[in-house]
Amino acid sequence: MTEPAPKVVLVGVDFGLPNFDADLSELGLLAQSAGYQVVERITCKRRAPDAALFVGSGKAEEIKTIAAALGADEVLFDQALSPAQQRNLERELECPVNDRILLVLEIFSQRARSFEGKLQVELARLQYLTTRLVRRWSHLERQRGGVGHRGGPGERQIELDRRMLNESIKRTRERLSKVKRQRQTQRKQRERSGTFKVSIVGYTNAGKSSLFNALVKAQTYAADQLFATLDTTTRQMYLAAAEATISISDTVGFIRDLPHGLVEAFSATLQESVEANLLLHVVDAANPASFEQIEEVRRVLRDIGANDIEQILVFNKLDLIEHSRSPERMQDTLHHEGADITRLFVSAHTGEGLDALRDLLALRYQAFMAPVEGYKPADNDPRFTPSISP
Repeated sequence: MTEPAPKVVLVGVDFGLPNFDADLSELGLLAQSAGYQVVERITCKRRAPDAALFVGSGKAEEIKTIAAALGADEVLFDQALSPAQQRNLERELECPVNDRILLVLEIFSQRARSFEGKLQVELARLQYLTTRLVRRWSHLERQRGGVGHRGGPGERQIELDRRMLNESIKRTRERLSKVKRQRQTQRKQRERSGTFKVSIVGYTNAGKSSLFNALVKAQTYAADQLFATLDTTTRQMYLAAAEATISISDTVGFIRDLPHGLVEAFSATLQESVEANLLLHVVDAANPASFEQIEEVRRVLRDIGANDIEQILVFNKLDLIEHSRSPERMQDTLHHEGADITRLFVSAHTGEGLDALRDLLALRYQAFMAPVEGYKPADNDPRFTPSISP
């Protein structure tokens, strides 16, 4: 018999910052992806976080009452909690309390399939735990060494745990470094072959893996959930228009407030994006917050040094766009931060627009291979349309 999903109460605090998720919709999707049942969503406004309880004593009491009445097993916060705030909230609410960062880590640990992916998740988890070593072991406050408890005070339990975590981090880093060297060797082999490298990036659940599968006829796992795939998959793709083969990679999705530790831990996977010749930035065209998600992906690309790589904005899920919001043109150009970026509407599900995308990839490949700098397609090329502002 299947055990029922743990019940969870979601909490978000509006500090007046832009892009606050008032409906906690993304946190709800994260919770569902991790196997939780969301029973209530609570939001409030504050000028600044309460140092002890993050939400203040009055709101904490309200959350406690609601969680108890609904039989919640856990409370999840949309923002990061300090170790002290987490400890104080657990004492106040009398139930486990976690934040968005741990929730993302939990999903990553469930979804990682490759050896490298599992190592990356383990490293991020260990790094997170080192910040959570708050004194919770009053019964193990101090150990003493020597016969008859003589010989002076022994190590505190927290110090033992910290040493064990640091040793685990060191071992995991060494194993991950070995995997990185192997992946680097594979990249160098592709570079020597002069392969044109394309990397698919984008916000989680934008349809990156579905697009990847549609383009290369692969069987990469794809599902309508956050972080459906975590491991980079690289395949060869034949472009008939250019009579050439390119390399295309599907990478992990980004998300708002992606923990820095995860960006660091997934540096080997994200390296595929840094070393690509072209980025296919996949966007969920049916999502009302699509442009906010574009900015979040750009932020992460800046963090990993990939923001200057040429991009094509692929607005996916054309089949899900309401008729009133259907694009006037299937292809245009967006002006952003002084640069022109080609935008193309496609549907990985129905295949609409994929031929045009393949043509664009062929043109970029030809420009990459052209011996003369400043190569541009002919002005009358029917695969290009005039630039327009968003």
